[in-house]
Amino acid sequence: MAAMPARFYGPRYWLTWLGLGFVRLVLLLPLPALLAVGRGMGRLARRLPLTYVRVARRNIELCLPELDAATRAALLDRHFENLGIGVLESALTWWSDDARLATLSEVQGLEHLQAALARGKGAIILLAHFTTLQIGARILNARIPINVLYRPTKNALLAAVSGGSFARNARKAILRDDVRGMISALKRNEIVWYAADQSYRKKGAMMVPFFGIPAPTNVFTSRLSQMTGAAVLYYSSERLPGARGWRAVIEPAFEGWPSGDALADTLRYHARIEAQVRRMPEQYWWIHKRFKALSADDPDYYGEP
Repeated sequence: MAAMPARFYGPRYWLTWLGLGFVRLVLLLPLPALLAVGRGMGRLARRLPLTYVRVARRNIELCLPELDAATRAALLDRHFENLGIGVLESALTWWSDDARLATLSEVQGLEHLQAALARGKGAIILLAHFTTLQIGARILNARIPINVLYRPTKNALLAAVSGGSFARNARKAILRDDVRGMISALKRNEIVWYAADQSYRKKGAMMVPFFGIPAPTNVFTSRLSQMTGAAVLYYSSERLPGARGWRAVIEPAFEGWPSGDALADTLRYHARIEAQVRRMPEQYWWIHKRFKALSADDPDYYGEP
C-alpha cells in the first residue's frame, strides 16, 4: 500500500485501519475459507438492528411479491451472506494480482466487446449494483483495460485505498459526474464501465419502472451513447456455487441503441437487470433505497418522515 497522508493515522481512522488489516489478511486464505468467513460476517449483520436489514426486506417485498413470507425471509438471509462475502472480496479487488484472479474467474463474450471497439467509437459497459460489483470490475480489467466510474466513499481513508486500487488496476478512475472524462475516454475508443441503476434525483432524472414500480433513474447513458456513437453492452457477474470463483458475461451490443427515446432505452436496461435479479436474487444489492420519491406526490415506500 502506498504511503498515506499523516491525517489518516489519527484516532478517527483507527477502526478503519483495523478493518483494512483484517480484510488484507483474507488474502492469505483459500477461496473456500474466504467465503465461509464472509458468510459468517453476513449472518451476524443480518441479526443486528440495522436500517439496511429493513430496507432490504422492503425491497424484496416490493420487487418479488410473488414469493411467500418464508421464501422472502430465506432470501434475505442469503443476501446478507453475499454482502459479507462481497466485503471480503474487496481484498482481492484491491490487492490481488491478475494471475490469481484469472485462475478464479472466467469472462464470456469478450468478442462482443472487441467487435464494439472495432467500430472506433468506444464502448459503454452497462451493469448493475450486485454484491459482485467490485470483483466484477477487477475481473474484466484483468483481461482488458477499462475506465471505471466511481463515487468516493464518505470515509476518506477507504476512498484513498479504493482510489489507489483503481489507479493501479484500471486504465483510469473517472468520478461519476465527470461527463467530460467519460466523453474523452469514449472518443479515444476506450471502455467506460458504468453502473447507472441506483436512485438518482438530480437534474435530468426520470421515473422509470423497475419491477413495475416507478423509480428515480439516471437516463444519461442513452444521451452519452448518442453524443459519442459508443456501443452499449450489458455486463453481468456472478459468484459461482461451490467456491468455484466468478463468471462474467458480456452480452452483444444493444441493437438500435440509442433509439432517440431515453425512457425506452432505460427500460431495456432495467429489463436486463430484472432478468439477472430473478436468476440470482441473493446477489443483488437490496440494501439500497431504490424507490425514493422524486416529488412530493410520489409514494414513500420506506416509511420515512
